[in-house]
Amino acid sequence: MASPMLNTAMKAARAACTILNRAVDNLSGLEVHKKGHSDFVSEVDVACERTIVEILREAYPTHQILGEENGVTGPEKSDFQWIIDPLDGTTNFLHGFPQYAVSIALKRENEIIEAVVADPVKNEIFTATRGVGAFLNGRRIRVTKRVSLADSLVGAGFPFRKSDDVEAYMKVFSQLAKTTSGIRRAGAASLDLAYVAAGRLDAFWEPNLKPWDIAAGSLLVLEAGGLVTDFKGEADYLTNGQIIAGTPKVFGQLLAVVNKNYGDIR
Repeated sequence: MASPMLNTAMKAARAACTILNRAVDNLSGLEVHKKGHSDFVSEVDVACERTIVEILREAYPTHQILGEENGVTGPEKSDFQWIIDPLDGTTNFLHGFPQYAVSIALKRENEIIEAVVADPVKNEIFTATRGVGAFLNGRRIRVTKRVSLADSLVGAGFPFRKSDDVEAYMKVFSQLAKTTSGIRRAGAASLDLAYVAAGRLDAFWEPNLKPWDIAAGSLLVLEAGGLVTDFKGEADYLTNGQIIAGTPKVFGQLLAVVNKNYGDIR
């Protein structure tokens, strides 16, 4: 049985998915603003975050909330912080590309304890509770048993910000393109991580992400038996935005490739 906090997160995610499903039929009529190169926010992002916050705030008024669109709100100090991406994959959504999700995580002190990644297109909801396991629509999921990077399908995010180290990224990409079964860049990190947890991808890596991109997905992978670190092999991925995740055997091989090519540039 899901915990009350996870049930609340699922309720909020489903409400946001309803908004997305209604809006996807009128993409040309949406108000969209540009935050940066290839970085957009639409009125749907704002509406989804508002709805999620209202549901979370009603249930847990003393909890702090970190949302992509509104930053930190709520009490200045709290042991609990909800981390929200109301629409991960906004660019995909605005183009009608069916790969986007709602991501909600709950952090207690410095530890993610609850996670929800909801895909409104496929009607899939990935959930995890620390110490309990990871699930897809209520069915337990596990990472793959694949042991070789050469046999693996690897997810990635392409650099698009000015701060991204394109040179180092392309070195890693070039090596992986020659030594894996394939690389997939779908455009929604939370879903990529959920797919690692569900065994659809064997590993995933991306630099320069935000906490709301990876908080929920990282717990999904861990609770599905995978490993998650930053590019140094440490647990600071929520802080520095560098993430590597994967099935245990493949994870180490991917970490070695990324670590070698990024080197001291980090």
